[in-house]
Amino acid sequence: MPPVFSHGDLRLYLLNLLDESPRHGYDLMQALSDRTGGTYTPSAGTIYPRLSKLEEEGLVTKVVDGRKTVYEITAAGRAEVAARAHELEGIEAGLADSVRLIADEVRGSVREAMKSLRADLAASAQSERDQAERDRAAGRASASTGPADDARTASREQMRRAEAIVGEFRATVRADLRTHLAHGGDLGASVVDDLSRALDEALSTLTRALR
Repeated sequence: MPPVFSHGDLRLYLLNLLDESPRHGYDLMQALSDRTGGTYTPSAGTIYPRLSKLEEEGLVTKVVDGRKTVYEITAAGRAEVAARAHELEGIEAGLADSVRLIADEVRGSVREAMKSLRADLAASAQSERDQAERDRAAGRASASTGPADDARTASREQMRRAEAIVGEFRATVRADLRTHLAHGGDLGASVVDDLSRALDEALSTLTRALR
């Protein structure tokens, strides 16, 4: 993925954030992470040198408030933000594209996971049918082997396998979605709708296979 901010854009965006309200360093880092959908989480080593440079240029001031240093934009800083408003529009559009890209990646991951789930469920159902057929064939060859008990044992084993497949899928999807949200990503209704439809399709496939 290309850099979220081109050369000089981060400096201007920091001014823009401070134009909204005074902030301390960690607040600025968190705001950048939130507004890029988690695609860019700057380090203190990236943010503080730029803030120091802005202070040297007379564009921001800082005030120590307890254990925090709060930065506030100056009149000169506001003038620069206003003069470069057209550049900020381009930066904001780029950030919106980054967030959309994350949403598309999450949607794609959900679809791929559902394809895998459907394939696993279908394979499990087919395996169960094959085992049942083998059990019936063995029963026809020798009634003394207890085919009904063997079939029930095989079915219980396949049931445990199916439950493990579903549990693993559920855990994977929950982990992916929670990680995405923790990084400030946007979970749109369309993604959840896609998940719901895919699950319905998987259930229909399983129902048909078990008939």
